[in-house]
Amino acid sequence: MRQPLEDGTVCIARASMSLTFPARFMLAAAMNPCPCGYFNDRSRECHCSRPMIQRYMGKISGPLLDRIDIHIDVPAVNYKELRAGSEPESSAKIRERVMRAREIQMQRFSSSRSRLYCNAQMAPRHIRASCELSADCERLLERAMTQHGMTARAHDRILKVARTVADLEGASAIEPKHIAEAIQYRTLDRTFWA
Repeated sequence: MRQPLEDGTVCIARASMSLTFPARFMLAAAMNPCPCGYFNDRSRECHCSRPMIQRYMGKISGPLLDRIDIHIDVPAVNYKELRAGSEPESSAKIRERVMRAREIQMQRFSSSRSRLYCNAQMAPRHIRASCELSADCERLLERAMTQHGMTARAHDRILKVARTVADLEGASAIEPKHIAEAIQYRTLDRTFWA
């Protein structure tokens, strides 16, 4: 699973022969926060011990988690929020924003010899070229990397996500708020269950 996520290829080796196939895909996965499913729930009590939660999380390898760009905690919606009737952003508006961001990305990579069409495909050299950071952004990212013990792979993932958040906002430069949002999407595996 790690090789296809990282390289977009899968290699099958048999006897004296090895074949490589394309395997670029988007992984969407879900899991409970603990064995009982109620860790951090506002309305129900979790009965799992810290070792139980750590053993449960240990079923997913650190290197695999490290290759997943975005980790989000989705809490249960309480009844009052469900009935509040607030108008969510429409799918059509979200689609427009995503299409504008994809156009920005296509333009960004149009001069590249690589056949890139979105930020998720950026290699380290593309990241360096497309994700220039201000001193404030650098400090914020460095502090997060140090405090959460994140890897170099997580660093690159944060920059790709921050660049995408900036694109969705129509911003030409990555700002501290974009870095902060991208960091929030990476800290779930570091702080939520630790």
